[in-house]
Amino acid sequence: MEESRRTEQVDLLQMLKNLTVSLVCCLPLSLLGLLLMLLLIYNSFSAFSLHLDPIPPKSTLSLNYNHHQVLHHHPSLSSSSTSSRSTLTSSSKSDSSMLLAVKETSSGFVQKQKVSPIKTERRTRRRKRRNGLTPEMTQKPQGKSRQKFKTRIKSFLSESSCKSLFFMIWISSIESFGERERFTIESLFKSHPNSCLILVSNSLDCERGTLILKPFTDKGLKVLAIKPDFTYIFKDTSAEKWFERLKRGMFSPGVIPLEQNLSNILRLVLLYKFGGIYLDTDVIILKPLTSLHNVIGAQTVDPVTRKWSRLNNAVLIFDKNHPLLKSFIDEFSRTFNGNKWGHNGPYLVSRVVARFNVSNCSSDMGFSVLPPSSFYPVDWTRISGFYRASVNGREANWSRKRLMHLRKHSLSVHLWNRESKSFRIEEGSIIQKLMSDSCIFSTHKVRYPNATAVLSIRACWLQPIPFYSHTNLE
Repeated sequence: MEESRRTEQVDLLQMLKNLTVSLVCCLPLSLLGLLLMLLLIYNSFSAFSLHLDPIPPKSTLSLNYNHHQVLHHHPSLSSSSTSSRSTLTSSSKSDSSMLLAVKETSSGFVQKQKVSPIKTERRTRRRKRRNGLTPEMTQKPQGKSRQKFKTRIKSFLSESSCKSLFFMIWISSIESFGERERFTIESLFKSHPNSCLILVSNSLDCERGTLILKPFTDKGLKVLAIKPDFTYIFKDTSAEKWFERLKRGMFSPGVIPLEQNLSNILRLVLLYKFGGIYLDTDVIILKPLTSLHNVIGAQTVDPVTRKWSRLNNAVLIFDKNHPLLKSFIDEFSRTFNGNKWGHNGPYLVSRVVARFNVSNCSSDMGFSVLPPSSFYPVDWTRISGFYRASVNGREANWSRKRLMHLRKHSLSVHLWNRESKSFRIEEGSIIQKLMSDSCIFSTHKVRYPNATAVLSIRACWLQPIPFYSHTNLE
């Protein structure tokens, strides 16, 4: 009996299948396609639909937030309050997980839902890392930190009786502060033994940095490595608002390393507030600069008009509060572009000075533009020849004449470290001879801390001095 029923059911199902197939085959192709399309649409809605918990009303959110605040500040509430707090916390988990859920109010503004403080902090750190900001740059200095920077600067200047004031900036790692950078300091003190050098650096203001500079301080030379307090330095200038916007992530610092652009603005503000001489750490000083006031150097000149075509900011000599420096700072803050190399540096000073030249205001501003032979006697495209030794008589004659011209007409030589940092200084080259002229450790052969070797080409370094370490500092 049961077998006959199963047989009938199978036959019935088979008849239904045959009937369905025959009906489908009889349908027009257009109708068949429509059915398939509807089936696909239904499946897509089922597969990709997103189910979110409903967002509570605005009043509920504000009530929960205020209640949570009260409980946070009054932990001694009753047990009933504690239970209600747990209920609020569990109900708000789904809200805090939707970091970017927004709700448009009747007034047309867009409000973000309450975000977990921990997630907000993580998101802020990620944004700062993307912008290239280090914690030392972004953290707001406390009163003691600002006072420390201000006090150290004033104490250094008052106790040192500086005949002239120099600034250098190093916003890179201490490992990258190498032999050539240290020699720049040597050449500075060779021509200005009674001057003071403020080396603004995050990395060198430490015990290890003290070891690196110890050969200079042991000779009585006045040098101070100090971390920059950007907030204090930029205060009351247009750079202050620029830096605040940078810290808040209101604009991108661009693809150019942020350290480079911070150095560009920092040198301008330091000279504006203190006055003095700024030098890049790849500039060799050949003659004293103390007789110069309010000058900037040309890098190139037009071959036809013989007027400057580009200035450079590797050497700047200005009095305190000079109006041209203020124009440079304002131009930096107003036209900052972190994606064009030189836009905020050499091209910036060139733009500003060119506008004064057009309006014939350069004399009224009280500054001068020196020719390339003063600070930039060799272009970066030809600097490699200064590192090579002569291999024949013709090259030796050219090298001799070039060296005579430098010693007679140039005040400094820019080594263009970006281009020349990989060059080896060969014995008998122009650079080697200039370095020998500028040695201040004339009776010693200095082995700097952390240096792998001593430059044997410095003929004036003949005898060893003690190697400084942490032990003999104590």
